[in-house]
Amino acid sequence: MKKVTGIGGVFFKCDDPKGMNEWYAKNLGIAAGDYGATFEWLHADDPGKKGTTAWSTFKADTKYFDPSTKPFMINYRVENLVELVAELKASGVQVVDEISEYDYGKFVHIMDPEGNIIELWEPKDEAL
Repeated sequence: MKKVTGIGGVFFKCDDPKGMNEWYAKNLGIAAGDYGATFEWLHADDPGKKGTTAWSTFKADTKYFDPSTKPFMINYRVENLVELVAELKASGVQVVDEISEYDYGKFVHIMDPEGNIIELWEPKDEAL
């Protein structure tokens, strides 16, 4: 079974998310809306499927990264999240929450040994 298939997103805390979004737009061309920016790309092994990678700023006091105290969170794209979570639990990995499902895929959060929260995402079908 494939586990991580790519980066799904990069998220970080900042004191002034709006100001940071403006800075990144002006200086690096990352145009972010209310939920950040989305980069679209085609799968290398199946160019008929598109993929996305998210980039987003969060308020410094967000609770979304809890229980981690780190100022960032990486989202990894995965295949078969249910099976992967079972393997992670069997290996003693701390699973922070239950799998949740949305229109755009399934999510769960885990912690690595140094207290970094990791968001795992199984995207829904991404056919063109």
